[in-house]
Amino acid sequence: MKVYAGIDPITKRRYDLTETIPPGPRADREAQKALTKLLGQLDEQRNPKTRATVNQLIDRYLEVLRVEGTTRPTYEGYIKNHIRPLLGTVPVARLGGEIFDSFYAELRRCRAHCRGRKYVQHRTNRVHECDRRCGPHVCRPLSDSTIKQINGILSGACNRAVRWGWRGTNPIDQAERLPGGKPDPQPPTPDQAARITTEAWTDPDWGMFVWLAFVTGARRGELCALAWDRLDFSTGVLTIRSSIAQHNAMTWEKHTKTHQQRRIVLDDQTLALLRAYLRLCTERAATIGAELLPSARIFSGAPDGSTWLKPGTVTQRFVRMCARLGMDKNLHQLRHYSATELIGAGVDVRTVAGRLGHSGGGTTTLRVYSAWLAEADQRASGALAARMPELPAGVSVEEDLTALERAVTEDSAPYHRIAADLRGAIRCGAIREGDPLPVVAELAARYGVAASTAHRAVALLADANEVVVRRGKRAVVAGAQG
Repeated sequence: MKVYAGIDPITKRRYDLTETIPPGPRADREAQKALTKLLGQLDEQRNPKTRATVNQLIDRYLEVLRVEGTTRPTYEGYIKNHIRPLLGTVPVARLGGEIFDSFYAELRRCRAHCRGRKYVQHRTNRVHECDRRCGPHVCRPLSDSTIKQINGILSGACNRAVRWGWRGTNPIDQAERLPGGKPDPQPPTPDQAARITTEAWTDPDWGMFVWLAFVTGARRGELCALAWDRLDFSTGVLTIRSSIAQHNAMTWEKHTKTHQQRRIVLDDQTLALLRAYLRLCTERAATIGAELLPSARIFSGAPDGSTWLKPGTVTQRFVRMCARLGMDKNLHQLRHYSATELIGAGVDVRTVAGRLGHSGGGTTTLRVYSAWLAEADQRASGALAARMPELPAGVSVEEDLTALERAVTEDSAPYHRIAADLRGAIRCGAIREGDPLPVVAELAARYGVAASTAHRAVALLADANEVVVRRGKRAVVAGAQG
């Protein structure tokens, strides 16, 4: 069934409201219901509660939006470069699934929104002499993660529109669900890590910064915010309380990303290095007649530690250093190195999550580092199996393997992979006896699958008596997992 609803503002093609009615004895009645619903949607578009455009909705949304100071410029950039050019003049009442699907298709096709036009893409909009950096435009899509952030902005604005009575429903819900991004951490190899630290130690200040980044897995802003009074040499505990944020040339101190402080126990070698570094900093402050106060920053451009380093500066310095070593690495990958090394050493997920400052009790850690968890679990099972006594003659377990226990690879069915990840989380203690599993909608969004696929994964665990499912309640981990 199809009802004409105007012209698509993105593709400039005919825009229809459609609904498919399956054949059957009640098809005529269902078709009449569908027609009434579609005509109601069309009437809402032609006689909306408000005639506001997307531009007006976004302006009002930004007035009431509460986000971190470093997040707002990112949002404003996405709005200026992508939302306003394509959707800005569209009435809020006309937004729907087909318009949003066209919008996201355009973002996946070309970030410059060329719509197939051929033109010369200049290196700057100012008057200039063209060189090799100017040439024919080549379409480049936006990344999936960027599109999901844009979708989040639109979803938030449309939710406000519903609350304010501008619309009856959120039109984002009518669009196709965007696929979930797959984490792909690429930590340095042990050999690369050794080369990086060796190069960094040519400057004691820089060497200590890079070493602490490797050891703690702290974010760059958290490292820049560290002060000497947050390090207890008697207990070997480093407390991370804040982070340095930066926008252009402006920097300020703020809460950590999760708005929680955390404590990290340091090893003896790192503590010895920090003691030596403290002596160096104290002597350096004395050369200008100053005293190194307890509140002085551990890493500072001032001899007395009165200022903090800029996150952007340390990022650029690290990238340039790695480029000299022939590596394409960034500072955040040292955080991945810390996580993967801890997991490889057999540290449980909750402890790793606590050191990294991940929220959710290990859920984020499990999602990002599931490949390393699976590898560590396989090594552990292989080591244990090698020490087990041989089976009695005539005993075979191959036919007793459940579907969940067979080898799961990237080519396996999605519900098998979801079930295997959940089972790994249960076995390593990230999700413990009596803990609820993530809700089905969250699992579906995380893996980019339908809710029915996530349901099937949970059902597979229930069939293996790994979890207990009760009607109307979240599935929980069953007892006696050992």
